[in-house]
Amino acid sequence: MVRSRKEAIEIEHGEEKPTIVETLCSGCGICIKKCPFEAIHIVNLPDELEGECSHRFGKNAFKLFRLPMPRKGVVTGLIGQNGIGKSTALRILAGDIKPNLGDFESPADWDEIVRYYRGSILQEYFLRLGVDRLRVVHKPQYVDKLPEVVSGAAGDLLRKVDSRNELGNVSEALQITGLMDRGIGVLSGGELQRVAIAATVCRDADVYLFDEPSSYLDVKQRINAARTIRTLALDGKTVVVAEHDLAVLDYLSDQVHIFYGNPGVYGIVSKVHGVREGINIYLDGYLADENVRFRDEPVRFHAKPPSQGWSSDQLLLKWDSLKKSYEGFTLNVSAGEVWKGEVIGVLGPNGIGKTTFIKLIAGIEDPDVGSSPAEQGMQVSYKPQYITPEHEGTVESLLRNIVGESFSSTWYVSEIIQPLNIGRLLNNEVQELSGGELQRVAIALCLSRRASLYLLDEPSAYLDVEERLSMVKAVRRITENRGSAAFVAEHDVVAQDFLADRLMVFAGEPGVSGSAGEVTSLRDGMNSFLRGMDTTFRRDPTTRRPRVNKLGSRMDLYQKEKGEYYYLGVTEEET
Repeated sequence: MVRSRKEAIEIEHGEEKPTIVETLCSGCGICIKKCPFEAIHIVNLPDELEGECSHRFGKNAFKLFRLPMPRKGVVTGLIGQNGIGKSTALRILAGDIKPNLGDFESPADWDEIVRYYRGSILQEYFLRLGVDRLRVVHKPQYVDKLPEVVSGAAGDLLRKVDSRNELGNVSEALQITGLMDRGIGVLSGGELQRVAIAATVCRDADVYLFDEPSSYLDVKQRINAARTIRTLALDGKTVVVAEHDLAVLDYLSDQVHIFYGNPGVYGIVSKVHGVREGINIYLDGYLADENVRFRDEPVRFHAKPPSQGWSSDQLLLKWDSLKKSYEGFTLNVSAGEVWKGEVIGVLGPNGIGKTTFIKLIAGIEDPDVGSSPAEQGMQVSYKPQYITPEHEGTVESLLRNIVGESFSSTWYVSEIIQPLNIGRLLNNEVQELSGGELQRVAIALCLSRRASLYLLDEPSAYLDVEERLSMVKAVRRITENRGSAAFVAEHDVVAQDFLADRLMVFAGEPGVSGSAGEVTSLRDGMNSFLRGMDTTFRRDPTTRRPRVNKLGSRMDLYQKEKGEYYYLGVTEEET
């Protein structure tokens, strides 16, 4: 790709925000090298795509090239980093944003928009959208804002929007029947997500748009939500889904568009690809049909994540059986042990006791039976599930309080600041960070402490695919290099597969009782967990990433017959 014109210059030095005349920039790079604070960034935009701009928010503001091509009876998936334009594309398809075709000063009218997209699927789409003859339902990204706009019981809300008469089937599939009499304002994040999905699916429309439907959901709930959303395409509806969980996106979609570019500056929508091919292209980082490389190194999975050199032959921690009881809930934990350099994945449904177990290990909660590992003098660093920013000051001051002079060391920059993309956040106030930014800072804070045991509760929440992969690599490297161990409670199966050496699987009745089994191998643990979900995974032969088998498919039935719910020794593709 030829990139000759310097389109945007971003300056973030203190409070000074001077106006830059972009036409005066020759792209020599001298200002970047001279600035000691890395405050100046020159971003190239592709000249040859100027005629394909769909929307621009303003001068030197975010610019989106092209749009997804939704098709009737097909689920179209959107994959890409945060801030790359996926939500913008969904809002354009929903009619919330009228595409200005790059001219923010004199926006195009609907006739011009229709002419611009003539010969494509979007011509008819915008023709109908412009005259209000296209019914579109949009489930937004942030469902935690739902209580601010609606009130009352969940059941009353759902019955009001159930124009397809599907509430009974949908509520049973999403396991929300017991939530019908509860007020919207008291629902948890996962409950709000399922109610929002149900409200979207139950409405009668031509087009259904879902922005990150798996957020807050456990693995079983994610698969159930994906199956529910897919029923819309089977009914001949047009469905578009933006999703960061690769396994869910793979299971949901029939085709995908890859979003690439520079987050917050510009995004480019790729041509449509088959779902397997598209996700593999995204992991590889190279679009052959456009001759574009957008990732330096391809992402490859392994049957077992490779060790970076630390030999796991030294016992770090051993614990006896634990028990913890609350009013209405009891958790039993089997005895176990963990070795130096090891990462233990914690897997199970919501409300089953995973967070309680992490708190027992951290010494935040005391067990009723047994002794906490924290009582053994173990140094522990803990990242909680729900992050409340309490620090008054910048991100840099927060991290410096933990690491001191090591903050400027080459090791700290290369192992924590760069992998977690913290550099551009250093001058930001902690109180003003977004959900994804706050999550990355919390992970950095946890890994910055010298500890024997790292405990991370749902570290992938709010993170995009790139950030999740960077996070798991950082956790593995630091755990191995320091000879420590880590427990990671995580719902993203792909992230767990990449991260964990062994698993602890939680079972029971959510909200009533939970039991944690012994620490077992990744394969045995996944088999045990997936058997209870009646779901099978296989491995892609190219990238080795886990893929969900369609229920009742040849591979699904074959693996269940063999008792291998996670994957087979020899990977086969569905026919």
